Amino acid sequence: MKLMPYSLGVLPLTLFALLAPTPGHAAPADGDGTAPAAAPGGHTAAEIARFLREFYGDHGPSEDGREKYVSQVLKDKQKENEDADVLLCAENEPEGIGIGPVTVAQAAGVGWATVTTHWGSDTTDTFTAYVRLDSEPIRLDDVICAG
Repeated sequence: MKLMPYSLGVLPLTLFALLAPTPGHAAPADGDGTAPAAAPGGHTAAEIARFLREFYGDHGPSEDGREKYVSQVLKDKQKENEDADVLLCAENEPEGIGIGPVTVAQAAGVGWATVTTHWGSDTTDTFTAYVRLDSEPIRLDDVICAG
């Protein structure tokens, strides 16, 4: 397993959301790990969780998903990093993928979740996947590799 180097991506948006006067909120998870809280004028935490689960699937996004549901920023980032998959922060396909609870920061207009990739020998890695609340259709806006 070879991981991608750390990237700042939308980190400033996340910091803004944490410091904004209108605090972001972590939506409470229900039985399937999704959250029912709504983000006015944008995607809900539950919609983002459902999108990320469908987008990443068990082993990574499909070619169709990579074309239709990824921001131009990530497509450009992928062109600059041909040796690695920027959507998975790795160079190969994981054995499994899990999506954590979604946090929605209304003031920043973004929602995010930790994505855990599972590799052989019980090894895991994590990264953060970001979705703009106003994206239409819903799409992956950025990915921050854990390091």
